[in-house]
Amino acid sequence: MSSAHVDHTHGTLPHEPEKATHEGRNKILGFWLFLGGESVLFGTLFATFLALRNQTNEGPTAHELFNMGMTAAATFILLTSSLTSVFAIQAMHRHKLKQLVAWLGITVVLGLGFLGLEIYEFAEYVHKEHFGMTTSAFSSSFYTLVGFHGAHVLFGILWISLLIAQLFKKGLTVVTAPKIYVSAIYWHFIDVVWVFIFTVVYLLGKVG
Repeated sequence: MSSAHVDHTHGTLPHEPEKATHEGRNKILGFWLFLGGESVLFGTLFATFLALRNQTNEGPTAHELFNMGMTAAATFILLTSSLTSVFAIQAMHRHKLKQLVAWLGITVVLGLGFLGLEIYEFAEYVHKEHFGMTTSAFSSSFYTLVGFHGAHVLFGILWISLLIAQLFKKGLTVVTAPKIYVSAIYWHFIDVVWVFIFTVVYLLGKVG
């Protein structure tokens, strides 16, 4: 039996199946390099937002606009999803396929909850506060930064959902394990970016 089709039964895989092959290790290294580029891109968006955050063009300011209760709830949901992603990787290392799929599914549900709150927030701003993409330089930089992060969350949800389907079809192997592992790295990355958004955009907007 080739290493690409190792059965997921306990004991037939190494403890860290994502690193069992040279290809798997290269995927993980390459993904870290990709996230380096993503970090530069988000850094540029943060710098743009900070430069334009006070350019409101007589529109709503951050202090007037933000609902910190909703934002705190969204933050809690997303950080919890990072924890469930950790549990998924732990299940993978124990070769527990059902637990792995369950934790990945919970991660997807929490991601959808976060995305739903973000969409609701944007709709509230547009329809009740008349705070659209072109209202001011502040609004443009806000929607670009936060919306770009939301697009990353959506991509992560779709990616993990496809991986769940692949696990049902192929099981846990040294081929599927690296994909699960890099998706978890990606999910942690967008969680870390959100912590910066919550701090720089929302908290600073309320107190600054």
